Amino acid sequence: MNKAEQRQIAYLARNAQADKDAISVEICRRVVEQPWYQSARTVMWYLNCRSEVRTLSAVATELGCGKGIVVPYCTVDSEGQKQLGLWYLKSIEELQPGMWNILEPPRERWLEPAKQVSVDELDAIIVPGVAFDKQGGRLGNGAGYYDRLLQKVRPDAVLAAISYEAQLLPQVVMDEYDVFMDFVVTEQAIYSGKGRTCRRT
Repeated sequence: MNKAEQRQIAYLARNAQADKDAISVEICRRVVEQPWYQSARTVMWYLNCRSEVRTLSAVATELGCGKGIVVPYCTVDSEGQKQLGLWYLKSIEELQPGMWNILEPPRERWLEPAKQVSVDELDAIIVPGVAFDKQGGRLGNGAGYYDRLLQKVRPDAVLAAISYEAQLLPQVVMDEYDVFMDFVVTEQAIYSGKGRTCRRT
């Protein structure tokens, strides 16, 4: 089975997930209770779209808990390559619908120095995806935004995917540049992944 086929299976499972709001709350609760999350000073949360695990409520709550909360937005680098910008979030009110109707900071504010965050500052990253496996394998949407970011994070930064249990496959197809997660958190369990010490070829 190739990546396109695995994506189709996982999209259907994700779309069909019942009680998305309640299950998303449970998944995010599991995340914030983890020791690695509690000890992190700066955490990047994704902002959900379509049928992804919903994070907005958790992000709003975490803004008042003393951590630095960072959210991504889709942009390009100086060479025109896709990349995620990192925005230091203080209030949900800063956000507005952007690319693919995902909430993001206003485009005219992207270059504000006080709002820009270096990837080296991230202690933990909450990672979205289409499909995962229990070994930490991840299959994204195929645009490559997260692939590029995850290859640049500090070795000690924690990569934690959040997923409905229904999105898990026996083994996700991984290319040599794909990055394994340290953890995959679902409503049923927390799976310890292989992390960045492993590459599947």
